[in-house]
Amino acid sequence: MLLSELQERERRFKLALRAGIPLLVLIFLLLYALFFQDENLTLTLGNKFLIAGIVFITIYFIYFLIELSVQETLIDQTTQGFNQKAFIYKLKHYKPKSLVLLTIDNLSTLNEHYSIEQIDLLLYTMVHKLNLVFKQHGLENVFIGRLYGAEFVIALNEENEQIQSIMQKYIAENKIINDIEVDYKFSIVTHTGGDFEKIILQLKDIIAAQEKDTSGSQEANFIKNAEEISQVESKIITALKEEKLLLSFRPLLNTKNNQIDIYEISAKLKSETIGDILPRVYLPVINRLGLGREYDFILFKHVVDLLPLVDETIAFTFNLSPFSLRDKTFQDKFFAYLKEKNIDPSRLIIELYERKAHHNLSSYLKTLNSFRSKGIRIAIDNFGSSNASMEYMKHFKFDLVQFDRDYVTKLDDTNTYAMLTSLVKMSKDLHITTVAKWVDNESQKKKLKALGIDYLQGFGIAKPIAEKTLIDKYN
Repeated sequence: MLLSELQERERRFKLALRAGIPLLVLIFLLLYALFFQDENLTLTLGNKFLIAGIVFITIYFIYFLIELSVQETLIDQTTQGFNQKAFIYKLKHYKPKSLVLLTIDNLSTLNEHYSIEQIDLLLYTMVHKLNLVFKQHGLENVFIGRLYGAEFVIALNEENEQIQSIMQKYIAENKIINDIEVDYKFSIVTHTGGDFEKIILQLKDIIAAQEKDTSGSQEANFIKNAEEISQVESKIITALKEEKLLLSFRPLLNTKNNQIDIYEISAKLKSETIGDILPRVYLPVINRLGLGREYDFILFKHVVDLLPLVDETIAFTFNLSPFSLRDKTFQDKFFAYLKEKNIDPSRLIIELYERKAHHNLSSYLKTLNSFRSKGIRIAIDNFGSSNASMEYMKHFKFDLVQFDRDYVTKLDDTNTYAMLTSLVKMSKDLHITTVAKWVDNESQKKKLKALGIDYLQGFGIAKPIAEKTLIDKYN
């Protein structure tokens, strides 16, 4: 049985006692006043009605309190774990040393293919299996709460590596529940302190950082120290406020003239105390704090200010969030600064990457056209990785397409090569410039050139360079 179920049962029993005992005392006093002060006990019709009325009121009042108790229950009705409100309240009193966030990554997909009853049973089974795994490892007082549809938080009084191994064991053994395949993600924060609502948000940041990590190894990202997270968050805010960006420039080779005339920009935040902060670490924090548009504008300004310092044949491609591009205030500031600096807008290439097509696609495409009308070029990154990229291609003519990494790194696979060939042909028919990144060797380079791809980028072409090196080279 879950700890939440035990505590809910205890709570209802105590409530029944608290309601019942005063009423029983009241009944006794009334009966004593009516009957026992008189030596002759007579049950008249009126007294019988009085007793029946007292008993009815007592039973009704106790039932009403229990019913009210059910409405204010501690537990989530689907999983029988703690609900969000009760869980946060319990955390403040329990003060656990570690918190774990477990998410079902594919719940939205499952909701489209299974009934409500099947999904509810899946969530119920999942929570009880999770509780059982912790008990098998000797951990009894484990609080499991449900925040939203696919988010579950586990509170423990442990701060060791055992937690990570338990979570990995659970996931390995429960990839299929009730014949339904489940995709999980989890993160762990230790040394929690007291601000648990903030820590839950930080747990979500860690999972978001895992999604942005393209290194293929996420072992180090599972578990973090809350004190260190708070320190990093503080440094991120300071670096953003002081506009401390550290840019590196990845060369794109033009296969037609064998010249480098485009550089892709990657950004980090600079901190004097903790070193450089990677985008996969700071972007979730910035977005959670509502600073995404501020960050994008700082990056944009930095790039625009850099353009006059390098040869006019050089263009820069860089990523801006679709949420910034859709924002009217951001657009006004963007175009005003562009006009003020009087630079050639075609030297700016905005990269877009979205896994899902925007729900209001028509309005979003008008937004993109407003940027293109100023002469700015628009590129779609990771092209071919999802249906969204093809959906955009049907309705909007991009200036550049940058193919997904898998197409370049798996050129020896017959299916992959055939798909890339088709995508290149489609792009050429639409007069769209093609870019292949992650080119690491001469074999890839020859095959991609043979396909007629316009630009190549990767360590097999040239290594990234620092901003000062770029200025020295092209000033």
